[in-house]
Amino acid sequence: MDHFDAIVIGAGVIGSSVAYHLARLGAKKVLVLERLQIGAGTSTQSSGILRTHYSVIENVELARRSWSVFTNFTEYLGDEDAASGLVKCGYMICAPDGPKLSPLKAALQGQIDKGIEVQFISQAAARERLPIATFDDAALIGYEPEAGFADAYLVATSFARAARRLGVKIMEGVSVERLITDNGRVCGVETTQGSFRSDTVISTQNIWATDIERWTGIPTPVVPERHTVLALECAGHPYTFQMPVFKDLGSPGMLYCRSYGGNQMLVSEGTVGETLPMPDNEQGDISMDYVVEVGAQVAERFPAYEAAGLASQWTGVYDVTPDWNPVLGRVPGLQGLIVGYGFSGHGFKLSPAVGLVLAQCALGLPTEVSLSPYALERFSTGQLLTGKYGLGAVS
Repeated sequence: MDHFDAIVIGAGVIGSSVAYHLARLGAKKVLVLERLQIGAGTSTQSSGILRTHYSVIENVELARRSWSVFTNFTEYLGDEDAASGLVKCGYMICAPDGPKLSPLKAALQGQIDKGIEVQFISQAAARERLPIATFDDAALIGYEPEAGFADAYLVATSFARAARRLGVKIMEGVSVERLITDNGRVCGVETTQGSFRSDTVISTQNIWATDIERWTGIPTPVVPERHTVLALECAGHPYTFQMPVFKDLGSPGMLYCRSYGGNQMLVSEGTVGETLPMPDNEQGDISMDYVVEVGAQVAERFPAYEAAGLASQWTGVYDVTPDWNPVLGRVPGLQGLIVGYGFSGHGFKLSPAVGLVLAQCALGLPTEVSLSPYALERFSTGQLLTGKYGLGAVS
């Protein structure tokens, strides 16, 4: 039976990043086990938005470090063929007078305190950047020029390829059936392709992280939650690649939108979605009533889009924790088990930095960002990382 320095469960954007960073930090024998194919799970459903704006300040540092990787991706991986699909268009967020105004001001100041460039802009300046929108109700508008969006599948596969070049073994189509443990510590995993030994296992199972509780009895507070994404097309009013990603805190659904294909608008709600009874990332049904409801919200901000057509639609599933923030680091009660789950829509944005700190944690190295705020124990101690905008993906 082969013995590995570390075993990673899952080859989505987080797992592939962890594997690459393990090898980069010196791990000689790393095994990645993926139940489907690299990047074929929930990573493919990501909207791909990259920003450092969070009302949870702990996330800002992870996002800032990740952005520096995205903007220097080929050099970071040492692979001239690596691609992220980055579109650097900026990120704009606004709030009207009301309960979201003070949290927005505080979050923008938090970014500035971290050394991130943030501009407070006027309604007129906002219209210059996003001329298809109206900002008459906006009491505060923040603009983050170092932001945009990218392709999660390209990032996952690029991390995986770079990991393989460093000697990582990636096995696709292999499901982990249980953890092998002995006297309160991990010894390996049992899979559909046999058993593999390691004293260190890193689970990046996303919505399937509930397996951890089934295998170990350790509570794993995560539920799968389905969200709908629409692509709208409005003749004569394209949402171009030059226009920023936009977050509308004034809309009922706290809508976010960006250019899609350089012409269409990708739009979704940033609030609570449909809780699923069990992990399932297959496409869900989308009612016309929902399309009409979101379309009406879009038209409030983008008047011409009242006549927009629905070009395409799909669903994606988040792994959601009670406070909408991830669980990162070692699991109490079982030595050798490290987890990264519950990203609640943030995973892609944070994936480079999360991959690094989880790899550092697994190898017993100091982590560049403290994992203490993300510990599983916070759900029993009450030290939650709840965003000031309320529950939802903006956090």
